[in-house]
Order: sequence, then structure tokens, then C-alpha cells
Amino acid sequence: MRVDEIYPVTGENCNASAARKETNLTEAQFDTAALTQFAHSLFLAAGLTERLAKPVSKYLVEADMMGHSTHGLALAPWYLQSIRDGFMALDGLPQVISDKGAAICWRGNRLPGAFLVEKAIKLAIERAGQYGTATVVVGDSHHIGALAAYLRLATARNLMIALYSSSPSGAQVAPFGGLDGVFTPDPVAYGIPTGGEPILIDISASITTANMAKRLIGEGRSYDKDWLMDADGDLSSDPNVLGQGGSLLPTGGLDHGQKGYGMALSVEATTQALAGFGRADKPEGTNSAFTVQIHDPAAFGGVDGFLRQTGWLADACRASRPRDPKQPVRLPGQAALTRWADAVENGVRLYPGIFEALVVEADRLGVSPAQVLK
Repeated sequence: MRVDEIYPVTGENCNASAARKETNLTEAQFDTAALTQFAHSLFLAAGLTERLAKPVSKYLVEADMMGHSTHGLALAPWYLQSIRDGFMALDGLPQVISDKGAAICWRGNRLPGAFLVEKAIKLAIERAGQYGTATVVVGDSHHIGALAAYLRLATARNLMIALYSSSPSGAQVAPFGGLDGVFTPDPVAYGIPTGGEPILIDISASITTANMAKRLIGEGRSYDKDWLMDADGDLSSDPNVLGQGGSLLPTGGLDHGQKGYGMALSVEATTQALAGFGRADKPEGTNSAFTVQIHDPAAFGGVDGFLRQTGWLADACRASRPRDPKQPVRLPGQAALTRWADAVENGVRLYPGIFEALVVEADRLGVSPAQVLK
């Protein structure tokens, strides 16, 4: 099966697609619904049940729509390998460890992260309606993907959300002043309603990620700057040092890396420690822990008061005199939302190589890619 046989470009028929078979895939704009259905079919064929395959497919495509290309469908082959290796559960529900109304803890039983995150956010939204705020902590989950892709589940309801994630099965980031990896990038995301477009913050405790390093290695490229440290403590831009005892630098680098270090410690405590399951248990295979917090402004100073404050803050940031007149000040998530809207209208652009990898998986699983054609 050749990529040119199934090249889906929004707004073009199959013949036009075939005629462009030599075109670089960065120009391809895939129909989002058809692409999601294609991914959904792959996960179903691999053994996931419908209720698990649906959110996994949805949020991987959402990540690509927002421009998070290392955390979208690029992860699908890895997820499918996890299924083959037995590290991702094919069906089931999380185990309830405790439920105190506004504080809930689950054991994820290695279920797909997208399924667990969506379920946890929906429960936290429901409980925040009762208690004003709610926290759901989940240990022993599979990978959860791009945090930003989930935030609008809450912000669309004028609720504020925080999502924390860590992976006790990874150790690519050394503590500040050390050489040996202990943490993962340990990202945190915040969704803040403003009355207009929400602020979507997605940051991590390391300067870059292991997924980006893997991509650069595959392309034979290096980072633009020295964002890694080799096994001897020397700075490096070579992503290969990760496989040679090196590590990702914490946010702040060698100058102010204690900030990323402190963030990593707090994220690991907020996720693994609260879940009661993490690094101390030495889990094998891909393993994640995450925490969802929802705050309902109605239970505090009121929704109108909340939006007045966040709306003012957003306007003030955008009105700040730009350092570069050609680049106005943006809010976190603003570019991602613009890309997402464009993807809805015109189709989603996939990073080169992602669709080819999906085609390989389709061949392996006996799935026809015809359904991705526009």
C-alpha cells in the first residue's frame, strides 16, 4: 500500500490527490473527522473496545489540530505497540481507591490515558458543581498525550481547570545539580476562561521533551540550542545523548534550573504521591499518573467577577507594547486555538512521516485507509 494511493487532501478529489503524490506531506490537509475515524479503526482492530478507542483517537487528532505534532497521531504507533506488548489495557474501568466527594482517587489499571483523563475531567466537573472544587487523582494510567487537548472540556463551561502529569516509568530529567535522570518532563496545563477565547497554558519542568528528541534522532538533526546534558555534565544539542546516560535540562537550564526542579518535585507529589502509586513501585512499561482539579468560579467570587478579572488580564497582556512590532503579544494557547479553527475549516496538517507510519499500522492490522479520503 502506497501513501500516494490514499493521500487525503481536504477539498480535493482522489484523482487530484494522486496527481500530487510527489508533494511534501506538510502540504496535506487531512479531513479531521475522516482522520479520526481512521485512527479509531486502527485502535479497534488492535483490540481496544469502542469506549476506549473513541477518546484515544479523538484527543490524538485534537493535539495535531492544535499543532502539538509530537503528542498527536505521532504517538499512535507507540500506543499500538503498547497494546501488542500488553502494556495498555484493552477494556475495563478504573478502580476507585477513595471517594470523599470533592476528592477522588483511582487506580487506572493501565487503561488508555485519554479515556481516563476525559472520564476524570467529566467527574470533576460534576463534583465541582456540588462542592465548588473537585480533584481527581489517577495512578497507573497509560500515557495521556497532549494536556492542552483536554482543557476546553472545562473552559467551555466557564470552569477553571488544572491538569498535572508525570510518568514513573521514565527518568529523562536530572534534578538540578545532578547528573542522573530521576523525573520525566512532568507537564502542567491550565485552562482559564476569559469571556472570550480561553487561556490555555501547557508547560513542563524540562526545556524540551523525550518525544522531540526521538523525532530529531529519526531525522538526523540536533536541537538549535544546548538543551541537554551528557553523562559527564557537559551541555549538548545532540539528542542522542539521552541514550548515552545524558538528560534533558530542567526548565531554567544551568542558570535557573532549580525552578524546573521545584516544578518537577511538586508535579510528582501532586500526581504519583497523591495516587499512592509511582516510582517507588518500579512499574514496568509505559506508566503515567495524573491529577485533575476543577474550580467553579460560581462557588467563589462569582462567574461574572471571575471573567471580569481574567478578561481584563487577557486584554492587558495583548495590549502590552511588543518587543518586536511584527510580533504582537499573544496569550498562551492563542496560536493553538487559531490552528485548531483552521483545521476544522480546512483540514489538519500532519508532520511529515506521521501518516506513512499510520499506513504501516493499517497494513499490519488489515485496516482499509479508504475511509480517510475526503
